[in-house]
Amino acid sequence: MQFWIVQTLNSISFGALLFLLSSGFSLAFGLMRIPNLAHGAFYMLGAYFGATVVYIGGNFWLAALAAGAGVGLVGIAIERFILRPLAGNVQGQVLVTLGISFIIADICLLVWTGDPWTVPAPPLLRRPLLIAGYAFPTYRLVVVLIALIAAIALYLLMDRTRLGAMIRAGVDDMEMARGVGIPVSLLFTVVFLLGAVLAGAAGAFGGPILNAYPGLDTDMLPLALIVVILGGAGSLLGAFVGSFVVGFLYNFGIALFPDLAYFILFLPMVLVLMFMPQGLFGKALP
Repeated sequence: MQFWIVQTLNSISFGALLFLLSSGFSLAFGLMRIPNLAHGAFYMLGAYFGATVVYIGGNFWLAALAAGAGVGLVGIAIERFILRPLAGNVQGQVLVTLGISFIIADICLLVWTGDPWTVPAPPLLRRPLLIAGYAFPTYRLVVVLIALIAAIALYLLMDRTRLGAMIRAGVDDMEMARGVGIPVSLLFTVVFLLGAVLAGAAGAFGGPILNAYPGLDTDMLPLALIVVILGGAGSLLGAFVGSFVVGFLYNFGIALFPDLAYFILFLPMVLVLMFMPQGLFGKALP
């Protein structure tokens, strides 16, 4: 019984972390029509930024803000000076984001070396919480709360603001959005910035759970891609549902069937691609 309770809570907390990573990625993919293969590197960079601020004596929450802001600045520079000149060249954008991910990985290896950085949770959240008589890390439950707050904030942004309406219009029909005067190029920058900030903050929040280490980008990027494929590009609800589905499949797959963990994880993605190419909640891209 303890195994099922602990694994369920671990899956929920990991799904919450995946939502922070994949929500911005899904919106950017839905609007820009390219998978940003540097998104996993953004997550790893945020983890290292957050770890560095914590290690020099900074507050953990300040470290998360600094990680989001720092990665956001990197994202703006990449979108403005690298991706925008390649507008319309999808293959070029995919290849250049892949190259950027390699560059960021090498820079992280050069600056932070190959040793993993263990990031401690905030002091007030280190005491375990008793649930049904079992001890569980309080910090993991706080990550779930942070993800829920982020989901509500993104929902309000997307459904209750003019900016959100323009983003949704661009995701649904980019050419029509251009035709009615929506500045799509500005939306590209805003959405790419939002995705980078969320990825960087997710890396900092994930530090006490996964640590910061070389190869973290290649571990997280495939999971974010699966979330987007399952949920549907540009769908916030799809990113939310897909994140928790992948969180459960990943944790229980590794625990119960370690030799078949990736088969169990990728099988739903293959089935969705076969029968619902647009994802569970997405719309077919034009």
